[in-house]
Amino acid sequence: MTEAKPTEGIRAVVVDDEALARSSIASLLKRDPEIVSIAECSSGQEALEHVRQARPDLLYLDVQMPECDGFDVLELLGRDVPPAVIFVTAYDEYALRAFEAGVLDYLLKPFDDNRFNVALARAKERLARVPQRPQEPERLIVKNAGQVWFIRVQEIDWIEAADYYVCLHVGSKSHLLRRSMADLEESLAPKTFCRIHRSTIVNLSRVSGIEFDGAGEYEVILASGTRLKLSRRYRKELEARLT
Repeated sequence: MTEAKPTEGIRAVVVDDEALARSSIASLLKRDPEIVSIAECSSGQEALEHVRQARPDLLYLDVQMPECDGFDVLELLGRDVPPAVIFVTAYDEYALRAFEAGVLDYLLKPFDDNRFNVALARAKERLARVPQRPQEPERLIVKNAGQVWFIRVQEIDWIEAADYYVCLHVGSKSHLLRRSMADLEESLAPKTFCRIHRSTIVNLSRVSGIEFDGAGEYEVILASGTRLKLSRRYRKELEARLT
């Protein structure tokens, strides 16, 4: 028997080199309460980096983009391709090739709300058949210098990469855990934790604000007063998760 998709919601990514096209799809997705986060990428290369890091459920992908088109993105992602992929394009000649590549649906611009909803319903049906993610562990076991610490996941403020380890920041204390950032992120609930930089993950419940420092950089401010660098690539997804 196939396990149902967990109730944590659907994480979507919209990839298009045209800002208006991205915002139009994002606006339609925001109407659906099952969509818990929407990230936007303006290029195929940006999409590759984001999908590999965030592991979204649903990908809306433009076909024709400079340097790295939609088919290139799927090929380069390999096993990291999200469970549901919908092509969005103004050209119908790629439809057969798209379905051969495993694309779920093919939205031909311009499309109306009804056609969009049909494609989204198909995506939900496919995601319902995807095996359930492992449940987030309640505790992480950290062994250090003959001591064993049991760290409650919900008490972690933020996590940073440290070579072959991750550093768990819990209040005024920090603990080194021998585990890769990508592996740990995969086990954390996306409703609770969000990557804000290639080397940083935060507990969303600890975030008190986002600040623009005037030098072109963003910072995430935690309730403790800690300031963490926010990569522009993750800013929109963080804002979507917080709202």
